[in-house]
Amino acid sequence: MDLLAISQAIRKLRMQQNLTVEQLAKKSGFSKGFISQVENFRVTPSLKALNAISSALGVPLATVLTSDPATPMYTIGSVEHGEEILRNDNERYGMRYLALAYEQLGRELEPFIVEYRKCSEERPLLMHDTEEFYVLLTGSVEFFIGGDDCVESLSAGQTIYLKSDVAHRVRLAPGCDFARALVIYSQKK
Repeated sequence: MDLLAISQAIRKLRMQQNLTVEQLAKKSGFSKGFISQVENFRVTPSLKALNAISSALGVPLATVLTSDPATPMYTIGSVEHGEEILRNDNERYGMRYLALAYEQLGRELEPFIVEYRKCSEERPLLMHDTEEFYVLLTGSVEFFIGGDDCVESLSAGQTIYLKSDVAHRVRLAPGCDFARALVIYSQKK
């Protein structure tokens, strides 16, 4: 079973038991951030960690490693109620990530809401091996592509599509205190 399937199995089991990420973290002895990273396949948990999480969920480790839940044809969600992705640098850079399709198992796309707030520190350029489609819903931002020389100003309703491995970063435009975007990532290549 791959990491994606394990993370989805853990999330599904947690949600079936009506546990929050924080409750599972307390029961398993891990931080809320670590459980969130496991469920969003941002870290590869050790077998020891998987065993502790399985125990906290009241299931054998084999259930997490071999579960093959039926994948629904669709799921319904809300842009107002995504699953918050906890990252160490969220507050530092004034960003908040909400996963929108976290209940859809076996998905090919990763839709997120990203919120930007004023902060004193700018995020460095990032590059990832997924394509990205960005829709600015509210506010205005500056999109730096490849470095500080190429800056695209976006206002609400505008979009940008990035191929994989393109260095970029986003910051609030001057005079804007808050912006919200829908970002859709492809699966890793």
